[in-house]
Amino acid sequence: MSGFFSKERTVAHHGFNRWLVPPAALCIHLCIGMAYGFSVFWLPLTKAIGISSSIACPADMSWIAMLFTTTCDWDKPMLGWMFTLFFVFLGSSAALWGGWLEHAGPRKAGVVSALCWCGGLVLSAIGVYTHQLWLMWLGSGIIGGVGLGLGYISPVSTLIKWFPDRRGMATGMAIMGFGGGAMIGSPLADKLLHFYATPTSVGVWQTFLTLAAIYFVFMIIGALSYRVPPTGWKPAGWTAPAAATTNTMITSKHVHLNKAHKTPQFWLLWGILCLNVSAGIGVIGMASPMLQEIFGGKLIGLDLKFDQLSSDQLVQIAAIAAGFTGLLSLFNIAGRFIWATFSDYIGRKATYFAFFILGFVLYASAPWAGHAGNLALFVGLFCVILTMYGGGFSTIPAYLADMFGTQMVGAIHGRILTAWSAAGVLGPVLVNYINDYQIKHGVAKSAAYDTTMYILAGLLIGGFLCNLLVRPVAQKWFMTDAELEAERKLAHDTAAKNALGDATAVTGRGGSYGLVTAAWLLVGIPLAYGIWNTVNKAWVLFN
Repeated sequence: MSGFFSKERTVAHHGFNRWLVPPAALCIHLCIGMAYGFSVFWLPLTKAIGISSSIACPADMSWIAMLFTTTCDWDKPMLGWMFTLFFVFLGSSAALWGGWLEHAGPRKAGVVSALCWCGGLVLSAIGVYTHQLWLMWLGSGIIGGVGLGLGYISPVSTLIKWFPDRRGMATGMAIMGFGGGAMIGSPLADKLLHFYATPTSVGVWQTFLTLAAIYFVFMIIGALSYRVPPTGWKPAGWTAPAAATTNTMITSKHVHLNKAHKTPQFWLLWGILCLNVSAGIGVIGMASPMLQEIFGGKLIGLDLKFDQLSSDQLVQIAAIAAGFTGLLSLFNIAGRFIWATFSDYIGRKATYFAFFILGFVLYASAPWAGHAGNLALFVGLFCVILTMYGGGFSTIPAYLADMFGTQMVGAIHGRILTAWSAAGVLGPVLVNYINDYQIKHGVAKSAAYDTTMYILAGLLIGGFLCNLLVRPVAQKWFMTDAELEAERKLAHDTAAKNALGDATAVTGRGGSYGLVTAAWLLVGIPLAYGIWNTVNKAWVLFN
């Protein structure tokens, strides 16, 4: 079995079509992307024992005791720690095992990701069934978080090597799937929860087991479908930009993982990702309450502030705010593909300049749009902002490949993702504490987000300066020919090259177009379902 999962066995042969690789990546990313949609379980889990209503824990119960109690229900803050665990372990596992992934290959990494993510869901199901929160944290949060990290970076290096002519587009297609996972998983989970709910169960553990089975099938299909190109492969008739132009921002050489973090470019790109994500994730975390508190009764045609609304009216505007968050998720996903593809034409540095300059203007304009009561403009501003949040994720792998080469870009990308872990703490904490501080000091809820928007705009200035300082990597950091050959032996690339002979024998085109169509339908139909569902929910915002 180890031979079957080895990297040598995944090298493409004559007749393989490179357009089979993106749907393989999407099979994995659409599954692990459900991490964004886990909040669908919070409300039923707060009633896991009480069923119809929550049984509150004693006020003097310690935080540790809550992890093991079987006599009272968990609260949302305790459950919400799952998000922190997800993204901390995503970044840390990607950083720790990115180098192993480059040597082991995407197939083995994809299978391990499936075992961790789906096995974590099974362990979480046991945790819900026995009412042990620590098992949920260990299962989905820690073990599942490792699966997230390996699954997230598993296709990056492979896609970039298959699409050297369209690096941004290729990574954009895959990483779009991570953003779209919740669009599919959340409504599916909601239907399963209703299906499994009984007078004695809220249906969560059964839903976890069902999702684990579905996701395992899709993720294994994706992992086994991965193929890597032979060493030295390139599309027929394509010439590398570094050889064809004077574009010094795209190198034809390669930096080793052990040296990448010693370069100033690595830390500048780390800062770029961290600041862009911090600003965007801050908006995502407060989108629903922000819309409700700024516009209040205007959302339903009443000239009333948020605090003046009745309970029924609050329910109405909450539904509208849910549509707003759904719309933001749709633009987040679209931005991952559109901006990354656009970066192939204008360059990665110019793309990030667009994020920071346009983002600064939009964040700074949001308070004015809110005070003017212009709902359409306000919603439009944040929809564009979320495209750049998603675009930041999908463009960074191509930026890394441009700067550090493609040999170890997956591993380097894994280490850069620690910026995501940091942003997952910085963004929400910054937004929540500033907003809470202002309200406690008498600032009206409708105006309490102004300072927050200006601070987020300030973060983008920092990102702009980091991007401004990015220069080509100095020659001393690149691997020599001997070092590159040694690394390729470790990565089994040389053996694959010797076994296949001339890399030009693999065209990356042709093969079975029926198989390519079937692969895209396998991921396209669920994605279309998720988009349709999201649009339906967002329509309430305009109805």
